[in-house]
Parts: sequence; C-alpha cells; structure tokens
Amino acid sequence: MNAKIVFEDGRTFTGRAFGATGKRSFGEIVFNTSMSGYQEIITDPSYKGQIVTMTYPHIGNYGVNDEDIESPVPQVEGFIVRELCENPSNFRSIMNLDSYLKEHGVIGITDVDTRAITKHIRREGAMKGVIAPGVEDPEKLKEEVKAFPGLSGRDLVKDVTCPEAVDWNREGKYRVAVLDCGVKHNILRHLEKRGCVVKRFPASASSGEIMGFSPDGIFLSNGPGDPAGAPYVYETIKELLGKAPLFGICLGHQMLGLAMGGRTYKLKFGHHGGNQPVKDLETGKVSITAQNHCFCVDIDSVRDKDLKITHINLNDDTVEGLESEKLNFFSVQFHPEAGPGPNDACYLFDKFIENMKKGK
Repeated sequence: MNAKIVFEDGRTFTGRAFGATGKRSFGEIVFNTSMSGYQEIITDPSYKGQIVTMTYPHIGNYGVNDEDIESPVPQVEGFIVRELCENPSNFRSIMNLDSYLKEHGVIGITDVDTRAITKHIRREGAMKGVIAPGVEDPEKLKEEVKAFPGLSGRDLVKDVTCPEAVDWNREGKYRVAVLDCGVKHNILRHLEKRGCVVKRFPASASSGEIMGFSPDGIFLSNGPGDPAGAPYVYETIKELLGKAPLFGICLGHQMLGLAMGGRTYKLKFGHHGGNQPVKDLETGKVSITAQNHCFCVDIDSVRDKDLKITHINLNDDTVEGLESEKLNFFSVQFHPEAGPGPNDACYLFDKFIENMKKGK
C-alpha cells in the first residue's frame, strides 16, 4: 500500500506502508544515526510522541527477538526506513519487523529517501508530521499536522511510567529506588548486575513514598518529551535532594537541572544515535555515547547554582553532565547503559555504586 509522510511545512514524501498499514500516525519526526539496534530504538520510552527516521539504509535484516527490548511494547509513533528487509537472518529472530509492528499497531513507511528527510530536518529543525497510508490530499494532511500538539509543554511521562510501584528484582546489596519516567530495561539490568535491589516508582510518587523504601540510592530515569511539561517530577526531586545519593540519566538529568533552579530549552533537531562525542571535563577523556533527547539544560542557567558541569558535547558544546558534591548527586544527558550504542560510559554506574557504598 502506498503511504505519505507530510511535514507541517508541507514537505511530502511518498513510499510504501508496512506494519499497521490501516492507521495514520502523528508525531514529531526525528532522525536516528545508529547503524543497528532498531528494536531497542523502537521500544525506548523516550521516543513516545515521535516518529523515528533511521539514517542507516537497510533496516530489519536481523529481525525481532524477545531479548532486545527496552520496554514491553513499541513506543515510537511511526517508523521510517529507506529499505525494509522482509526476510531476516539471525538465530535469535522470531519474526520480521513488519510483523512485529503490525502486531503492536505501529505504522512504518519504506522506500523513501531518508537522506533527504534527514537533511530537511537538519536544515529546518525537527517538526511535526504524519505517516498516512493510502491516497490522501497532502494539503489536508498538512492542516491536520499543524493542529496536532507538538512536544513542547506536553506531559508524555504519564503515558510511559509504571502505574504503581513494582519490584524489578529482590536480591542485592544496595537498595535503589527508580523514579520511572520511562526507564529503559538496560538501565535496570546494569543496576541489577552491580548488586542492586531495584524498585520502580511511578513518576507521580511522592518523596515520602520513595524514602519509605529506605533506599541507599535514588535513580532518576530517562523519559520522553519536555521536562517542563511534568513539573510534579522535578518538584519531587527537590524534596529528595540530599536525602540519598542520586544519579540521573537523560530526562532525569534535565529534571535535576530544573530542580536546582535551571532552565531547559528545545534543540533544533536533538541528539539521537550512538555516535555522540562527549568530553569528561575532569579527566579530559572523550567517550562516544548513545543519546536520545530533544531538550537540553541551558548551560548558563546552572553556572551559578553550586553545580559543577562535568561533561560537554563536542559537537555543539551543550551541557552533558552535572554534579553536586554538597547534595550528593550527579547526572548525564547521554545514555551510559547504551542499548543500542557504545559502552564507553558504563563506568558511571560504578560511580553510583561507590556513592552508595560511602553512604552506607
């Protein structure tokens, strides 16, 4: 079945629908530069509200399995690829990508020029769009896209957080409370592997509920959308500061910035992919990191907040890490757990363990 991508500025691309071909899907269209890991990307809760374009041209070649998921179901609103592989080859594969998206009600589109889409987003910035199957009037679709709410100001965290407190595992040396704004499973796996008893709390949980778990450390998770759209999260974080060692990743990093009185803003087209160079300002070492975010902490807004800026992005000098020795927390904008991506920054989980060890 033919399908169209229509951006809010009217730019239109025509291709072939796959997955759930009977539905239209709206969202902000972004591009991801990872060469593999499409299943982890599709199931990453940070992508709620977004349609993802893969810059690598051949997608689906190793199929889909039961292990490489970051949440139980796909989170992307739609998926754009240059060439869909319908006959995967991998010993772990249980189905092809087309069947997986169809099973979960997500539309995809293939046979489109993803290079042109990526260049358009880089030039004009990430913007709202739609994937629409069949033959529809692009001008009518454009007006519908314009009327669709974007990411700014929206609370998407409530759509991906756990509905109630839940144990990830029950054995370990350190008790870690996870404020779940859309946490990736690989983060939880890293904590479990390092001897942590992990309990997820919904993003709406109070500081009292979290501290009632008697945590040795508190983890602030990744998640989708605009951090300013979920003020209840950073208000809770304010109450948790100084009560236990804190570690924040991605949205958790942005929420910490807001809790400390900083500001966030929307990047032109965000950072999405597994090849972002980040410099550790203390050691001078550069890590290649996985990232997935559209918003960023304003570096000038946190310079005088008794905070140390620990990492910067070498592509655009945006702030990638914050730390407060006084309040015993640190955070990073990137994803040290990868999934997919490089493992250069996994040492940060060990730093969190060390902070909890000192606390005990």
